Amino acid sequence: MIIDDTTYHLEMIIPQDLRPKLVVNPGLSIEKAQVPSPEVNRYFYTAVGRDWHWEDRLSWSFLQWQEWVGRPELGTWIALISGNPAGYFELESQPQGDVEINSFGLLPDYTGQGLGGHLLTVAVKEAWEIGAKRVWLHTCSLDHPSALPNYLARGFKVFQETTTPQEVLEPDGPPENEGYS
Repeated sequence: MIIDDTTYHLEMIIPQDLRPKLVVNPGLSIEKAQVPSPEVNRYFYTAVGRDWHWEDRLSWSFLQWQEWVGRPELGTWIALISGNPAGYFELESQPQGDVEINSFGLLPDYTGQGLGGHLLTVAVKEAWEIGAKRVWLHTCSLDHPSALPNYLARGFKVFQETTTPQEVLEPDGPPENEGYS
């Protein structure tokens, strides 16, 4: 199916632009993964993105995932609630001091609880902590309906917007292991 998809590129230029949102949840922890794991990143990418047309990495092989997560400029943080995976984000350090929030999201069972604002607040703080001169990300009109409002509420500003026709797959249940061998 072909639909128009608007991509929004957003940035935060100074740490003081962050408008934090934190939730009180004694079972919530957010930890940086100390050992790169292609399986973990693939799990979150497919589980978080399957309803939102995250398709770019679906056909990646194990080796491609391994190369992606094994780069020193990429870090993965995992949100846990009472020991259960709830969400994640990837930060990618880039030339000239930019840090991109490359992937970000919650598993479906954890949306609608205010955790997205909390997780984004932590992601932005971590990006500044690792030395970002600018924190940026992109989202699109196919993403979760709360994605763009969350980014704007935390202080991100749109610096580029483009609309293009996009072919999208119909979501049909849990992701397959297609291409992952």
